[in-house]
Amino acid sequence: MSNPQTQASQQEEPATDRLARAVRAAETALIEYEIAVESFRVEVENFSRLHHQRLGPVYRRLDELDALIAEEVAARTGDPKDLEAAREARAALLPMPGLEDLLGDWVQSDGLSPEALAMLTDQPVRAPERVRPSEEARRRYRELVRRAHPDLTTDPAERERREAFVVRVNQAYARGDVAALAALAEEWEAGPAREPDFLSEAEELYARLEWLAERRDWLTRQVAELEESAVGSMLKLAADDPDGLLDEIADQLQAQVVAKEARLAELRGGDTEPGGHTPTPPPTERA
Repeated sequence: MSNPQTQASQQEEPATDRLARAVRAAETALIEYEIAVESFRVEVENFSRLHHQRLGPVYRRLDELDALIAEEVAARTGDPKDLEAAREARAALLPMPGLEDLLGDWVQSDGLSPEALAMLTDQPVRAPERVRPSEEARRRYRELVRRAHPDLTTDPAERERREAFVVRVNQAYARGDVAALAALAEEWEAGPAREPDFLSEAEELYARLEWLAERRDWLTRQVAELEESAVGSMLKLAADDPDGLLDEIADQLQAQVVAKEARLAELRGGDTEPGGHTPTPPPTERA
């Protein structure tokens, strides 16, 4: 006949096993959530960089056209209000940069931007080719993070190793660099073979669940900040094709450039064509 202590131990074991399975399920769900959050963050930052690189010159051209149009109008009317508007439009082309403007292209959510690192290390910078990395890059990224995620261990040294490794994985994914992701996968395979060490004591498992819940809440706040940002809001409207959204914005801006150039040519009395070129006279017909 078993004593009460033995019976309590037998009843406690299945409960602890169930708790351990719950922890593992929560860890898996959290990792998938983190992958989704990081993927969205990469798209937001890639969109910002590509938007700046591809459309920055177009925005500058629009500002220049606004200044030229305002100056033409002021020269025609001589009105003090028009003269002031022309001065303001011209001054807007060379604004005094604030601290955020000076550092905005240097700092990203995970540290220095690729451009900043390239300048500091004299290395060439590779701009992202797309807002959303390719399907192959996304597949390799998800597989790597699922295997190497820091949340799969409680050992401090192993967690630190995994965190450093995942930073490199995130950077390769942000560039859409499939070759780099493949090399990282080989590196992980060749590294120390450590199985995820799951907790066994009930008190520690409960603490682990509490930490996972706190981490989930923190990620939820990060998602809210990304979605509320200007770029995040735009990407939500084009979740299926963020690169197409960039092309659509480019087309709209180009149409504005054409319209403003036509307006400037009209004000100049037909002395210029859109684009600032002198129109070519039609050929003279021979008698």
